Amino acid sequence: MKTIAFNGKFFGAAPTGVHRVAEQLMAATDALLAGRAAAEEADYAVVVRDCVKVPPFRAIACVRESPRVRRMHRIAWEQVYFPFSRRKDFILNLCNLGPLLHRDSATMIHDAQVYSAPESYSRGFRLWYKFLFFFIGKRHKIIFTVSEFSKQEIVRYGIASADKIFVVHNGCDHVLQILPDTSPLAALNLKPARYVLALANTQKHKNIGVLLKAFAGKELENVELVLFGGATRADFEQLGHAVPRNVRFAGRVSDPELVGLMTHAGALAFPSLTEGFGLPPLEAMALGCPVVAAPFGALPEVCGNAALYADPFSPEAWRSALLEAIDDPATRETLVEAGRRQAGEFTWQQAAHRLCDIVKAVNG
Repeated sequence: MKTIAFNGKFFGAAPTGVHRVAEQLMAATDALLAGRAAAEEADYAVVVRDCVKVPPFRAIACVRESPRVRRMHRIAWEQVYFPFSRRKDFILNLCNLGPLLHRDSATMIHDAQVYSAPESYSRGFRLWYKFLFFFIGKRHKIIFTVSEFSKQEIVRYGIASADKIFVVHNGCDHVLQILPDTSPLAALNLKPARYVLALANTQKHKNIGVLLKAFAGKELENVELVLFGGATRADFEQLGHAVPRNVRFAGRVSDPELVGLMTHAGALAFPSLTEGFGLPPLEAMALGCPVVAAPFGALPEVCGNAALYADPFSPEAWRSALLEAIDDPATRETLVEAGRRQAGEFTWQQAAHRLCDIVKAVNG
């Protein structure tokens, strides 16, 4: 009986959007397997390098390495020890990278932004990812990705051929299970529906600069821009951005705090120039928050007709679209209703079904 071994290297690492997707997809896969375990012809296990807390899966066993192995460097563990120790298994990697020595593998490559947006990453990061992508795309049996746009990009940059790439869309229904914490509204003195939420991210392709310019205009002087995430006012100013007085920095927020901010926001602004999927807009839609996005990357695929789109190079276009989403009752109602319907099309259960069915077909 073949074992499907999840690469659990990401457990215990600093949280990222990619890690969040992996955790949600594994939880949904576990729930799916628990419901049909008797019919499965494979065992499922997650192998973790560190002694860290792992969700209490029902159908997926957790394999923790010995103290000696835990001291091994994470790259050496992933590229040498892990594939050797699981050489008889099918390895499933959900966080972009995986062992090059193990051909009987599937790897989820979320985007090709080290190629399409190189200025957003350090030279060392770009070279490492490009090196691994080249061999992963050629050697691994399956390449999963999260959107048709990302599939096209992976083919375009020669990472893998289209016939071995399978799209598994992210889900967004996890936000509906989180109780909102509205304490950030009080801490930042925010009025419900009179602030716009966006990422505090200085990567060039995230394009937050266009929002800073938009909020410098008189039309938005009574609306606040709330940026959540790790980047600070000083980080933006060091890059030459002028930060208007009506911009608030929420810092890193917990999941309940983010849900609280999204639930009461006038809109979520997402001006990214390229995006492999774009989960925050769907999360906002699921919570009844209108979305204004750039018509680039996978955002039109993900948001469909449920968002307003604005030219990512025009602060004036963003002012106009945001004011329409916030102040026009008819537009706002339409966006909220359409957003909930659109978000309902993306569930983790659907994602887990597709992932397991493809892995099973390859190993059948």
